[in-house]
Amino acid sequence: MERFYITTPIYYVNAKPHLGHAYTTTVADSMARFHRLMGAETYFLTGTDEHGDKIVQAAEANGQTPKEYVDTISKLFQDLWPGMNISNNDFIRTTEPRHVKVVQEILQKVYDAGDIYFGEYGGHYCFGCERFYTEKELVDGLCPDHQTKPEYIAEKNYFFKMSKYKDWLLDHINKNPDFIRPERYRKEVVSLLESGELEDLCISRPKSRLTWGIELPFDAEYVTYVWFDALINYVAALGYPDGDKFKKYWPAANHLVAKDILKPHAVFWPTMLKAAGIEPYQHLNVHGYWLVEDTKMSKSIGNVVEPLAMKDAYGLDAFRYFLLREMSFGQDSSFSEKALIGRLNADLANDLGNLFNRTLSMTHKYFGGVIPRPDIEDVEDAEIKKIGQGAMQAFQDFFNEFKFSRGLEGLWELVRGLNKYVDATAPWTLYKEKNTGRLSTVIYVLLENMRKIAVHLWPVMPEASEKMLKQLGITFDPEKVNLPKELDVWGLLESGQTVAETSNLFPRVDPIEDKGPKKSEKKGKKSEKTEKDAVATIEFEDFQKVDLRVGTVREVEKHPDADRLLLVRVDTGDDELRQVVAGIADFFAPDDLIGKQVVVVTNLKPRKLRKQLSQGMILAVKTKDGMELLTPTGEVPGGSKVS
Repeated sequence: MERFYITTPIYYVNAKPHLGHAYTTTVADSMARFHRLMGAETYFLTGTDEHGDKIVQAAEANGQTPKEYVDTISKLFQDLWPGMNISNNDFIRTTEPRHVKVVQEILQKVYDAGDIYFGEYGGHYCFGCERFYTEKELVDGLCPDHQTKPEYIAEKNYFFKMSKYKDWLLDHINKNPDFIRPERYRKEVVSLLESGELEDLCISRPKSRLTWGIELPFDAEYVTYVWFDALINYVAALGYPDGDKFKKYWPAANHLVAKDILKPHAVFWPTMLKAAGIEPYQHLNVHGYWLVEDTKMSKSIGNVVEPLAMKDAYGLDAFRYFLLREMSFGQDSSFSEKALIGRLNADLANDLGNLFNRTLSMTHKYFGGVIPRPDIEDVEDAEIKKIGQGAMQAFQDFFNEFKFSRGLEGLWELVRGLNKYVDATAPWTLYKEKNTGRLSTVIYVLLENMRKIAVHLWPVMPEASEKMLKQLGITFDPEKVNLPKELDVWGLLESGQTVAETSNLFPRVDPIEDKGPKKSEKKGKKSEKTEKDAVATIEFEDFQKVDLRVGTVREVEKHPDADRLLLVRVDTGDDELRQVVAGIADFFAPDDLIGKQVVVVTNLKPRKLRKQLSQGMILAVKTKDGMELLTPTGEVPGGSKVS
C-alpha cells in the first residue's frame, strides 16, 4: 500500500498562533485528507518547538519560568487545531522525554562517527534568529530579518561537519529535482551550495549563557542548538530507530514549511540525516508568506490576523477554502477580508451554492425530492461527463503536486460547467413538455456530478462536504471513498433516495465598503448627461492606430511591490512573451489566468509600473460583481489581430 507522511514545522512558541500557522496546518490537513481518499496509508504530525534563547526572553517578559511559558503557549496551539478541524495523528513537543531521548541518541551517533568536533568561534549573534551571521550575510551591519545589530560573541562550542556533506547534498538535489519544490526554492538552495560558502554548523550553546535546552550527551556543560534539536522531531515522533511507524512512514516523508525556514530544512536537516545514516525525506514543500497590506505579519506592527476570528466571522470551511484557493503555493499572497468575502460570494455562494440550491429545488419540484432513474443520455450529458473527468483529473494531479489553487480552479470548471448545463438543458421546459425521460437524465446527471464534487472537496472543506453529501442522501465514510476511481465510475448515487429540499451552506456576505468619501461626495455628483458629454470622441484613423491582439497567458505572478498588480506574461505571437502589469489582482489569482486567452493592446508605449516593465494593456470589463476579461468565444492562435 502507498504511504504518505506529512509534517508541519513544529511551531516556535515565542508567540500565539496566527494566520501563517493556520495556513500551513490547514494545507497539511488537506493533504493528509486528500491522500487518505487517494488510498494511501497516511500519518500527519504537528507540534511545538520549545527551546532556545527567545523562549527564555519571552518567559521572563511574562513573569514565568520557561517551562510554565511553553506549557501555556503550546496549549494554545493544541486547543486551536480541533477548532480548525485539523486531523493530525500526533502532536509532539520538543520538551517531551521521547523527543529528548532521540535527540541525544542522534547526537551521540554523529559524535561517535567523528562528525562533531569542539572548537572556538567568534561571530555576530542575532538572538531573534538564534544563529550566528557572517559579515557578508549582514545588511548594513544589521540582521537581514530583524533589522537589529547582532551581538558579537566569541566562545567555545561544538560544531557539526555540515560542509563535509555539501557535495553529496548537491548531487542528491540534482538527481531528484522535486526533492525541494516549487522549483524556485530548489534553485535557491543549489545556488547556496554552489557558492562554496557552506560552513560547519555550531550545534551547542554553553550553559554559562543558556540552560534551557537539551543537554549534550557527551558534555554536560552544553545544551543543543535549537535547530539541531527541533528538526529531529520528524523522526522522534515515529519512534526512531526501531519504531513500527518509523519503518512504515519515514521513506514517504513530506515536510511542509514557510520560505523563512528553507535553509534549516533544505541544508541542515538532510546533512544531519546523512551523518546519522538515515534516508533523506521524500519532499520539502515550501510556501510563501501571507502579507497584510504588502507587509509580513508581525506582532510588533500589529497586523496579525487571528484565524479563529476569521472562522467565527465567515465560517470555518469558507475560510479553509479561501486559504488554499487564494495563495499560489510557493508565492506570497495578500490577506484581506474583502478578498475573502469576494471568494465566498463568487465561488461558494454564486457557483457552488447556487448549483446545489437550484438542483435540489428542481428535484423536489419535478420528482418529489426523490432521485430519478436516468434514461437514455444525450450529447450534452456526454459532454458534461467529459468536463467532469477533466476537472477531477486536474484536481487530483494538481493537489498531488501541492498546487492547491490550480486544483480547485480545475474542479470549478465542473461547477461552472454544471450551471451552464442547467441553462442549456432547461429542465423547466422539459417539465412543461412532460419529457420525463429526458428530465430524469438531466436531474440525475446534475446530482451525480454534485456528489463527485462534494467528495473531492472533503480535503478542503470537510464539514461542508459532509453536509452536501447528506443533502444528497449519503452518509460520508472516507474509508469507502477512492478518488482515482471517481474518474471512471458513474452512477454511485442511488435512484430512489430522497434529497434535501434546499441547500444554504454558503449564504452571501455583504461586501466591505471602501473607507473614505467617494469622488462624487467630494466634488459633487455630475449629471448623467455631463458624464456622457465628458467622453472625448476620436477619429476612425485614431482607432486604427490601436493594435489589439489575442494572446494566451503563459506565466503570472504577483507584483513584488504592489498588492493589486499582477505580472502577466502573454504569448501574443512574438518571439518572446510580452509582460503586462495589470491591476487585476483583486479579482483574479495568478493561477486563474494560466492558459486563458485575453485581448491585449500591443502597441502601447512600454513603461515601468512600480519598477516592472509593462508592454501593453489587457482589456477587461468591470461588473457589479467584480471583473470579466475580454476573450474570444473560441480559442484562436496567439497573436490573432482583433478587427
